Amino acid sequence: MTKYIASLCLAALLFSCREAEPTEQKPKTSQALTEVVDGTFTEYYPGRKKVKFRGEQDAAGKRHGKWVFYSENGVELSVTHYINGVREGFTIVKYPNGTIHYVGEYSNDKEVGIWKTYDTNQKLVEEKNFDALNAAGE
Repeated sequence: MTKYIASLCLAALLFSCREAEPTEQKPKTSQALTEVVDGTFTEYYPGRKKVKFRGEQDAAGKRHGKWVFYSENGVELSVTHYINGVREGFTIVKYPNGTIHYVGEYSNDKEVGIWKTYDTNQKLVEEKNFDALNAAGE
């Protein structure tokens, strides 16, 4: 019985990991939660009425350009920029009410520069200089 449960868990894990990386594909039926149309990947919440993720892909099916994550209520929760699957440039993450949680920049998938974190009242609670941390080897 334990082997059976472990096998089911492993299969579920492998299946979920495989779906996490979108690949170039033709638009699926209305029951599918993801589609790629003209290089734009869109993932929907169940019911396909609200967009969960949307962003451009390169020819290899990797994230490329601006990617946006939305709440089920349609609130923009994060924006991150990619170049051929690698985070590059400005990113912003918001609280569910739409106020800024943190902002920063990536260079070659690593945090760089000064990142700022805010509380739910938009009070700055932390500034972290990743250039200094990266130089120190942290």
